[in-house]
Parts: sequence; structure tokens; C-alpha cells
Amino acid sequence: MNEEAVERVYELKRRPRDKALNLNVASLEEIYAFSKNQPTYLNQLYQAFLPGPLTIILQANDQVPTWINSGMDTVGFRIPKHPVTLDLIRKYGPLIGPSANLSGKVSGTSFQQIVMDFQEQVSGVEDDAALTGQDSTILDLSGEKALILRQGAIAREDILAQVNDIKF
Repeated sequence: MNEEAVERVYELKRRPRDKALNLNVASLEEIYAFSKNQPTYLNQLYQAFLPGPLTIILQANDQVPTWINSGMDTVGFRIPKHPVTLDLIRKYGPLIGPSANLSGKVSGTSFQQIVMDFQEQVSGVEDDAALTGQDSTILDLSGEKALILRQGAIAREDILAQVNDIKF
């Protein structure tokens, strides 16, 4: 996690500073290392859906820099299902994981769309054909009840079928 790199991402995306970034991590242990008050069913959720297209929002602990979560008391976690990305995270530690789009625009789910948005701002882009064309589901577990903030690849019914104790 590098503050200068995070600032550059905010600039590239034209993202307001009050919109927090999520952390891409490689393991459940890293989720625990940067969060607090985790629900008892977090391991069940992890076993069922991660790595994969699920972003989990939890209460942040004091290990999360304010320039990552914009001073909020929560932080989002994602464990990407991409071997190269996971190798980078294992080697260098958590990475920020914003969607590949300009702030306020539709998420970048095609390589051509991403190149059009960022061709003048970045020095290189590689198409590894890993885009699925579908956003991750954002699941907020920071309160008493779970809340889906964005419906994506994983449906509420899928979560309920795999995690008995979760309450929406």
C-alpha cells in the first residue's frame, strides 16, 4: 500500500476523495488483519465464494490507512480469482482494487472500453482476456444485518444457500 500510488489512482479515475477504495487481499487472514468485529460466519462466506466476484465490507481496524478508506470506519475486501493478481498480492501485500472506469461511468467490463477511458493517462495496458463482463457483488457486513450494496455475479439466494447464519 503506497499513498502516492493511491493518489494517482484517484487522479486517473477522477474519483472524489470521499469515495473509499477497497483492498484486494490474498487470504482470509489478511481480511482479519485489516478488520474488526467480523461476523461468525465470515469463514463460511470465504469458503463458499472466495476467491471470486464478491466484495465484503467490514469494520476497519487501525491498520487501514485513512487514504485507503477515506477516513471511514469500514473497508471493502476482495480476493480476486486471477492467478497473476493473487501472485502480486502475495509478493507485495494488499493492493487497492477499484473498478476500471472513470468515476461515475459504467464499470469497465470490456478491454476496449477500458482502453478508451484510460489510453491517454496510463503507460501500458495488457489484455489478458480475464474480464467477465459482470461486476462483483458488494456485501456490507459492517452492521447488524447484511446488506447487498451492489448486485453482481453472486445473488442473495446463493449467499443464503451457502451461509446459514447470515441475516439480511
